[in-house]
Amino acid sequence: MFKNYNQNKSVLIQGGLIVNAESQAKQDILIRGEKIVEINSQLKTGDRNLTTIDAHGMIIFPGGVDPHVHLTYPDSAHDSEHWVDDLTRGSHAALAGGITTMGNISFPELGESPLDTIRRDAFKVEKEAICDIFIHPVIFYPTDIVIHQLPKLANLGHTSIKIFMPSLEYDQQSYAFTRLIKMAGDSGILTMMHCEDFSIISMRTHQLTANGCSSLKYYAESRPVISELVAVQRAIAVCETTGSPIYIVHLSSRRALEACIVAQKKSLPIYVETRPIYLHLTQEKYLNPDGAIYVGQPPLRSHKDVKALWHGLKAGSIQTVATDHAPWKRDQKLDPSLNLNKLRPGVNNLQVMLPMLYSEGVLKEKISNHKFVELTSTNAAKLFGLYPRKGIIAVGSDADLAIWNPKLHKPIKNKDIFSRAGFSIYQDWEVTGWPILVLRRGEIVYQHGRILGEPGSGQIVFRNKCDF
Repeated sequence: MFKNYNQNKSVLIQGGLIVNAESQAKQDILIRGEKIVEINSQLKTGDRNLTTIDAHGMIIFPGGVDPHVHLTYPDSAHDSEHWVDDLTRGSHAALAGGITTMGNISFPELGESPLDTIRRDAFKVEKEAICDIFIHPVIFYPTDIVIHQLPKLANLGHTSIKIFMPSLEYDQQSYAFTRLIKMAGDSGILTMMHCEDFSIISMRTHQLTANGCSSLKYYAESRPVISELVAVQRAIAVCETTGSPIYIVHLSSRRALEACIVAQKKSLPIYVETRPIYLHLTQEKYLNPDGAIYVGQPPLRSHKDVKALWHGLKAGSIQTVATDHAPWKRDQKLDPSLNLNKLRPGVNNLQVMLPMLYSEGVLKEKISNHKFVELTSTNAAKLFGLYPRKGIIAVGSDADLAIWNPKLHKPIKNKDIFSRAGFSIYQDWEVTGWPILVLRRGEIVYQHGRILGEPGSGQIVFRNKCDF
């Protein structure tokens, strides 16, 4: 049984500019318990059990929905082999950055079914989470048993799965994976795909290593754009063959995006996510002495790729921005034993993704306020079956709100990072526009640098079937 931390409380937020994906207005918001019950001008109430929040001069955004984070791993895994945040610490970072709901990538134990994976991580959510959580079970082996379990998953409110293409297992089981994706679509499940080609990456890594170029300064060369493009083209082909919707995670390059745009123009259900590192950084970072801290999969790309991705955000060919939060401590990332064959991919990004996107995107007029909401909340809520409970400020929706000071200017500092990683790859980056108060289902869970929510107050969010 989930705990209700805010059952009898009421909150009145006054004077803020409410911004949704398709509208904005300066109005008050009345919250009772976990839901928004009224939105209007100059609301008044005689409720004695009322918390009033003055939001004059502030923007009120829907709580961010980050559909792609890594905050759990199998119980059998050794801690030193994985990222350092759990659902509690990840929630701290997310809430401080205006994110109230996260989609967790959940890896199976050997032989574990998707439903068993979900049950295991749901127990962790009940103990650890402050944000609300939905779960994407990873599937490495698409056996008949797994394929036939998908309709049950959807009926239970778990309507997404995750597949990794850059592996020998995917290539060896490509027919079975296609069957899996067909069943997923027929069941109302969205398939998330990590698109890089195993054979190209393997060949390039072998060639570089044979030539004495195995250090991570050659990382971008080991996973070239063509490896992403080929995999994206395969994913699009599977989508066209099966009719099943495909969600391409962390797309990084212009050429891969162009392939998706062609598919979208054919009305194929291809949806695209990118992540902050591809919007703010380029592959020259790998040449720095600390270049290994920037290693993610796929690698950073060129300035032309960055420009194309920003254009894709504005044009609507990219639907979401997600962190792919997979944090390591700095000394783990800089371990001298790491090379092209031994990686620790991933960075912590939950705390700064939305502020940086607002500062670099909205304030520099690359995207609008409304597009910001689409990319960080509404589109993810719609794609993953959460809307209109999440992703919008509306009567009847969950009171997930980020009250934003659009003029607050401060640099990113390692000392302020809530992630156990303890550092940010964006140290000293100047950012304007930060959340100062965040509510999750009507409870104030973050305020002026302090986490107020309790571990275990987060919930598993059961979802609607996808209908594309």
